[in-house]
Amino acid sequence: MSLPPAFADWFARQGWSPHPHQLALLDARGDSLLIAPTGGGKTLAGFLPSLVELSGGWQGLHTLYVSPLKALTADIGRNLARPVADLDLPIRVEDRTGDTKSSARQRQRTDPPQILLTTPESLALMLSYPEAPRIFGNLRRVVLDELHALSESKRGDQLMLGLARLRTLSPGLTATGLSATVEDPGALAAFMGGAAVIHADPGPDPDIAMLATARPAPWSGGGGHYAVPDVLDAVRQASTTIIFINTRAQAELFFQAIWAANDDNLPIGLHHGSLSREARARVEAAMAAGSLRAVVATGSLDLGIDWGNVDLVIQVGAPKNVKRLVQRIGRANHRYNAPSRARIVPANRFEVIECVAALEAVRAHDLDGDDRGPGPLDVLCQHMLLTACAGPFDADALFAEVRTAGPYRALTRADFDDCLQFAATGGYALRAYDRWQRLMERGGLWGLRDPRAARDIRMNVGTIVEAEMMKVRWRRGGGLLGEVEEAFAATLVPGDTFLTGGQTVRYEGLRELVIEVSPNPHKEPKIAVFSGLKLAMSTELSHRVLALIGDPARWDALPADTSDWLALQAEVSALPRPGTLLAETFPYMGRWHLAIYGFAGRNALQTLGLLLTRTMEGAGLGPLGFLATDYALLVWSLDPVADLDPLLDRQGLRAGLGDWLADNAVMKRTFKNVAIVAGLVHRNVPGGRRSGKQATFSTDILYDTLRRHDPDHLLLRITRTEAARGLVDFGRIDEMLDRSPRLDHRMLDRVSPLAAPLMLEMGRVRIEGQGRMRLAEAEAEAMMRDAGLTLTGGATGLDAPAPAPAPARVAAPARARRARPRTVPLPR
Repeated sequence: MSLPPAFADWFARQGWSPHPHQLALLDARGDSLLIAPTGGGKTLAGFLPSLVELSGGWQGLHTLYVSPLKALTADIGRNLARPVADLDLPIRVEDRTGDTKSSARQRQRTDPPQILLTTPESLALMLSYPEAPRIFGNLRRVVLDELHALSESKRGDQLMLGLARLRTLSPGLTATGLSATVEDPGALAAFMGGAAVIHADPGPDPDIAMLATARPAPWSGGGGHYAVPDVLDAVRQASTTIIFINTRAQAELFFQAIWAANDDNLPIGLHHGSLSREARARVEAAMAAGSLRAVVATGSLDLGIDWGNVDLVIQVGAPKNVKRLVQRIGRANHRYNAPSRARIVPANRFEVIECVAALEAVRAHDLDGDDRGPGPLDVLCQHMLLTACAGPFDADALFAEVRTAGPYRALTRADFDDCLQFAATGGYALRAYDRWQRLMERGGLWGLRDPRAARDIRMNVGTIVEAEMMKVRWRRGGGLLGEVEEAFAATLVPGDTFLTGGQTVRYEGLRELVIEVSPNPHKEPKIAVFSGLKLAMSTELSHRVLALIGDPARWDALPADTSDWLALQAEVSALPRPGTLLAETFPYMGRWHLAIYGFAGRNALQTLGLLLTRTMEGAGLGPLGFLATDYALLVWSLDPVADLDPLLDRQGLRAGLGDWLADNAVMKRTFKNVAIVAGLVHRNVPGGRRSGKQATFSTDILYDTLRRHDPDHLLLRITRTEAARGLVDFGRIDEMLDRSPRLDHRMLDRVSPLAAPLMLEMGRVRIEGQGRMRLAEAEAEAMMRDAGLTLTGGATGLDAPAPAPAPARVAAPARARRARPRTVPLPR
């Protein structure tokens, strides 16, 4: 297909010429996966074949566009409006998301537009209606935007099942995947069910570096507040800046800190998923209009939205994942062949090393990624129930259809039948209960036993299971501010203050399950704790960090204070190195401490801590607690661990994991998520929504019942698999032991330089006001001196919103304390 003259003229009027990859998609036959840099015109490339075909007229739905974010669909709609209007194309472009008005959704079921923009959840819902064959029967093209982001979660599995259904309803349709950051294009193409990969010119390398700061990164903490003045200086020098923060709670805190220091009154916004839709829309509109100088954001602005005037991205806190960093960098200079400009602010001393390693990976074009394994069966159970809502189905035909979806290409008939029996009856232990008798077979076809069940099934579509949230609004009929987690709301009493929407508010009371607040800007707030996404350092990035620490020849890339810190560690104890697992045992304040530098990610080391402390308890060592970071595990106890080898026995760890998981809150929490996705329990019910406590109570009872009466139940099998692979991440413990066959266990007489930041993370020092700040400074200085590190100028070793009087620096003492040999007896 060649570019028609009208389109060629339109490109010329914009001062553009079509990119080769855009023309390649125009000429492509069959499914395609386009890998192109941010700003490379991916979206226009994906829509160009549709616009050309639709220029001749079309009745009904022609192109379906699916993206991970509702905000992205709105942005795409704005961008498509321009060529449609300029070329006077007879096309309606509409969106269909959770934000779409019910009247528009109802009309789209009978009169769909030519181009419909939607999300995986809304697509699954549309496919559940009896009108689905008519709505999608003439569909010609499906565009899957930011496919790499979708492929990393159950939303992607749900989308691929939906794509398989669309292929059944409209044979011969063409699917186009769009992505900018892919470590394995072949695997992503296979995820689509098979597609030809088209590579665009990657464009220039980004301009990325650490942000120069007047003060060095603190020893511990995760807020990055020490760099607020430097971040503001960078904002002043740029047109528009996106400041990315990894979590919603940290975003609220950083926004408050930067606003307090914003003496120039620069217009700065806040954007994250727990703000009200209206608040997010205002920020997005201000960004599009170019009226904001900066926005503090979480992953809610990670993907695809084209803010043309953004010329700087600042990442506060280590990115934890190279692909995420590349994606965020691409938000700046969103133009082809223009280098993106980004700066990184590590939150603490360990993160300095991680950030340097991440920058090296970006420059080497070395992306990270993990094999997600086969498609999850709880998603398939939900898909079966939604398919039955649209009408009766043949099991053999549905099995063949599902196996055309990339994640389910290896699905066995036994697993399929287990899912079908669960969807039909709830499984062996639950089949006597009417509430789970949902499907039945009539004339060889499976359909809903009671058509009225379709409403409840549709109300609970989706695979995202987040913490239960409660809305926050101004008292006396004011507008919505956002949401906080139900567990946090339960801790509030009238008069308490907390942060939400970047403002300090006072809790007044609860009315109709909505939190009512009033402004209270002058009181120290509690912090709204958002669970959100717990980011763990990727395996590839952890390998880079370990290699950087273990090779002094590469320390020139590190700030001087960080390289001095590592040099002192090498003298006092030893450095973590590839192939060797470093551990240290030392006394401090009447307790014994064990530090294991595993570099296996927070989840894996958290699990290792649970397993080690159980074993230590059995050995009579008196474990008192532990702390896990992405880099290390710290355990404190009454008695020392003199011999670590038995505690790290792989067979013993696996046995301990099984025993621990059997009756643990982690399993129950995982089961709750699986049960919600599979449709065993419903969060949304007619007339309201179940509270998180109600849902947890129901799933806890079900979990205990199934364990007693049906231990091989499908959902328990899914739960065990997901708990081991996800929340506890035991596979990374295996990986840590595989790559570190040698154990170097050092017995020290005091805190080592590497362990000192971990000691500060233990929560021994809380910072609440100036009095506690002074105590924090004193304890931090004492601990650093004990570790052989010197703080000058009275700076605290912890990151806090309040500025410290002077920067800190590391200086090695005249005589470094040497590690004691392993055989030296230790005092009790």
